[in-house]
Amino acid sequence: MSLLGAMVKTYLGGKADREKIKQIQQNRLNRLVRYAKANSPYYRKLYEGVGDDFSLEDLPPVSKPDMMANFDDVLTDRNITMHRVDTFTKDMENIGRMIDGRYLIFKTSGSTGNPAVVLYDKQNIDVSSAVAAFRTFARREDYRAFMKHGKKTAGVFADFGFYLACGMSRYLQLKMPRRKTKITVDVNAPEEEIIRQLNEFQPSMLSGYPSNLALLADCEGLQIHPDVIITGGELLTDEIRKKLTERFGCYVQTHYSCTEAGEIACECSEGHLHINEDWVIVEPVDSDNRPVGCGQRSDKVLITNLSNCIQPLIRYELTDRIIVHDEKCRCGKMSRWLEIEGRTDDILNFGHNVQIAPMSLYKIMEEVRPIRRFQLVQRSLRRLELRIEAEDRTSAFHEAAHELRLFFESKGLSDIEVVLSDELPQADRISGKFKHVYKDFQ
Repeated sequence: MSLLGAMVKTYLGGKADREKIKQIQQNRLNRLVRYAKANSPYYRKLYEGVGDDFSLEDLPPVSKPDMMANFDDVLTDRNITMHRVDTFTKDMENIGRMIDGRYLIFKTSGSTGNPAVVLYDKQNIDVSSAVAAFRTFARREDYRAFMKHGKKTAGVFADFGFYLACGMSRYLQLKMPRRKTKITVDVNAPEEEIIRQLNEFQPSMLSGYPSNLALLADCEGLQIHPDVIITGGELLTDEIRKKLTERFGCYVQTHYSCTEAGEIACECSEGHLHINEDWVIVEPVDSDNRPVGCGQRSDKVLITNLSNCIQPLIRYELTDRIIVHDEKCRCGKMSRWLEIEGRTDDILNFGHNVQIAPMSLYKIMEEVRPIRRFQLVQRSLRRLELRIEAEDRTSAFHEAAHELRLFFESKGLSDIEVVLSDELPQADRISGKFKHVYKDFQ
């Protein structure tokens, strides 16, 4: 399927009624399952008892640990292996470049503390582009203003590493080097440098993590006038949405996405997150993978990416808790919509008006390769406790502590103490939710 084909299918899918959407889903699911059984050793074995006439519930769910433990066999291209992926991603010049000229490589943020590696083939890239083209904007007037002002887009994200936002941005820059309508500003750059780049660029669309944008909103030196702000990566709270709206005088919206499935749901003019049901199947389930009805909160989600053939993700487990709604939306879209409990890590306060957004610390820690899982707990204004899982905890801690100290020094915090905890990363005992970064002191 070409990019034009993806555009046409996505446009028509957005106009389809619910009965048609179900038919589209089933046809694409049938093709994907047949392809996975024929080309992926992992799925061939997993689906041994699955015949041609199957329902979605007949397919066993797949967890992130299972996928990563069987990474080579999950892939449908036998030339790609984890060893080759590791070698390729060690060279940061390969961010946004395709391995074998065929697949982009991304690493997930790992909201449970366990990151994954995800490959995108050309069809998945084209579908992602088509969804972005037709479903990004909640309101038509914001789209018209965006086009009128030159489609200038600035994303304040991690600009280092094989993450989706960074990698896809770099891919587009390499593909269209003469286009100067899109920049990525490193979220971990000094505040004055972020402000300088944004002021010089004057974006029509500003995107980033809600917690980081909330901190930028407090900077008097930031003088930009975006037509729309689109957040992602964290939960956009009502408080932050209101703050950004008042500070920048524009519409603020969000979306629900993940590396494994791309854009799962896009916001409409009514503030509802409509599921892109023509390209992804969303199943709200309880802790035992039993279906949860509309209007009820799930314990987790099973997602099926209908456009990725190199790395089939069929009934893949996400730890997000959602509520799916099937009542019709006043915006006119026919697809179901959802509510989500997003990531709620804490903004850390170090006194003297110095605050650090969780994503800044998160992205630093993710680059410390020996660490499999981490949790950073602020115990006082000057003391941080680091919980880690690693083969050599002492060595991994020293590397992580060094990187954290360099970051804090760049923020004028030279007296921050980072200590290694005897405890391992753990979910909250009451809520069961996992936070990477949080504060635990009065």
